[in-house]
Order: sequence, then structure tokens, then C-alpha cells
Amino acid sequence: MPWRKALLTLAAMLAAAALPGAARADLLYVLNSGEATISLIDATTRQEIRRVPVLREPHHLVLTPDGGQLVIADSGGNELLFVEPLTGEIRRRERISNPYHLEYSPDGRFLVVASLRRDQVDIYDAATLALVQRFRPGDMPSHVAFSPDSRRAYVTMQGDRALIAFDLETRTQLWSVEVGPEPAGVTWHRGRLVVGIMGSDHFVTVDPETREVSRAFTLGRGAHTIFPHPNGRALYATSRVDSRLAEIDPDTLEVRRVWNIPGGPDCLTFDPEGRIWMTLRWVGRVAILDPAQAEWQTIRVGRSPHGIFFKPRRDGVGGDFGQSMAGATSGSRPLPAPLPPRPRADAPVPVQLPAPTTPAALRPAP
Repeated sequence: MPWRKALLTLAAMLAAAALPGAARADLLYVLNSGEATISLIDATTRQEIRRVPVLREPHHLVLTPDGGQLVIADSGGNELLFVEPLTGEIRRRERISNPYHLEYSPDGRFLVVASLRRDQVDIYDAATLALVQRFRPGDMPSHVAFSPDSRRAYVTMQGDRALIAFDLETRTQLWSVEVGPEPAGVTWHRGRLVVGIMGSDHFVTVDPETREVSRAFTLGRGAHTIFPHPNGRALYATSRVDSRLAEIDPDTLEVRRVWNIPGGPDCLTFDPEGRIWMTLRWVGRVAILDPAQAEWQTIRVGRSPHGIFFKPRRDGVGGDFGQSMAGATSGSRPLPAPLPPRPRADAPVPVQLPAPTTPAALRPAP
């Protein structure tokens, strides 16, 4: 009978999908802060699979230290969502005060949350989510980074033109230094902190010991944040107003290449092949750039996309593949040294970055 044949075919398909190691497309998470949803994208077909509603306003997300859960911060909804990265299933929800930007300390002990609207910096026990300490350091805490030894957390203060250091062991505020108007993203890089000056056009470095502030490089208006490539051979910085993405030399902090990508590049994530996936904040799209080919394409998502995370689901590559590569010594959650290879067959696909080239006008790929 036709219906019986159809049922048998469906059962075979479901059984195949359930088999260990069954081929699955990689998954992209995009937080649509302007419409309170999460877009799940099939990274192979580059099509949206589904759109998951949240309470109010998701902005940032972070992988748990063990790589097992994706934590999505709904700042307007005062909630953290703990998500199964392989499927997008929400495992649990936790009430928390205005989580805007959040990061785990490199040793996994603490979760530090910057509350942009409520002017709070909160330190939570990572395992229990018990509030350990609340600071009220000033106006508009924005982004969080750590020292590799997990002793200190650094938070940019958009309203106070400042970068502030906190001691996680003594639970004290150590110092504050002026860095420029509306500082946003902050990243640890080779003993210094690199900060995007969103109210201007450049990035600065801060020496955490001497507190010396130096201009690092100019990119464009709305200089926002900077991300290390997993292989450690480049940094990538964004300018939201002038809509630029730049490749930065990790040794000299000089600009190697610049791409003009309309729509306000904001947050970035990388795939195992070295491609860059970025949210375009002003146009409701994600852009995918292959630095080796100098080509980029876009995918439509929801309004005002902000946080983004690439989850490999192929065999042999974990979602935290970047933490076993050289770039893990830089970033908002830097490690003292890259992690050793995993004992199982879980090593990342090698990534090769092309040699620097002269900047050129780029066209979107067809």
C-alpha cells in the first residue's frame, strides 16, 4: 500500500538521522535584538531553519567553559537561556538582572555580567549562578574581558569614557582609566587590552600594569570591537558607522586589509575553514566573508542582529574548536596557552590565512 511504503520510508529517514555520527549541517545562531528572536541558520544551505522567540531583547551569548551549553543573555527580559548547541533546544531559563554582555572567567569559576541599563557589574558563581558581588562603578558598563590568569576582569564604561579593572579574588575595584568616548569592545591581546572607541574612529591599547593608554589604529566611525582569529595569525575589528571590517596584524596592530561591508558590521564568529560570519546591525542581515577569496555574501535574519555563534556539527570538530588553537591566548576569555589536542578525534580542521595584500575595492559574491 502507498501509505505503508511512505511510513516505512519516513521511519528509515528518522532512524538514519538518529544514528551516531549522522551527517548534519553546521549551525549558526543569530540574536535578533530588535524583535526578541533567535535565528537558527543552516550553515551549508545558508537558509534560516527556524526563529525562536525570547522575552524581549537578546544581545550577547557565550559558550559555557565545558562547551556543553550556549548561554544567551536576554537583557530586556532579565533572563539567561541555556541552550543545547547541537539542536537549539532551550534546556532551562534563569532569572538574572539585565544581562547585556557576559563572559566566563578563563578558569571557569565566575560569570561576569555587564548591565548596560542598570549600571551594574555582577560577579556570579559559574556553577550555581549565586551572586557573589555587585559593583556600581559608573555609567553604562558595556563589555567584559579577563586576564589569562583569571584574577582580573576588565569592563568598558560607555558613559564614563573609561576602562575599569576588578580583582576577582578580593572582589574589589582596582582602577579606572579614561580611554575615549563610548568605549565598547575590549579584548586581551599579548599582555595588553585593546579597546574600541565607539564614539570616535579608532582603537586604543591599555597596559594593565602602568595604565598607559596608546592609540593603536584608526578604522572608522563607530569603532566597535575586535576578535582574534582562532589560528592566532590575525585580529578582526569592526566599525559600525562607517561599515568596515579590518584585518589587523597581531604583532604590530597595523591594519592589513579593509572591507567596506554596508549595514554596520558588529559581532563576529569564525568557522573551521577560517570564514568570518558577522552580524550587520542596521540591515537585518548576516554577512559571510572568506578572507582567502576576498568575497562576501549575506543572509537575511531578524531586526537588529547582534550576537552570533557558529556551532560545527560535523564529525571531528567541537563547538569550542577555537580554544585548542593559537588564537585562544587572545580574546575576551584568553587562556595562558592554547589547550592541548583532545584525546579523541576532535581536532579542528587546519585553517590557513592568506598573506597580506593591498586593500582593494570588493564586490559581493553573486
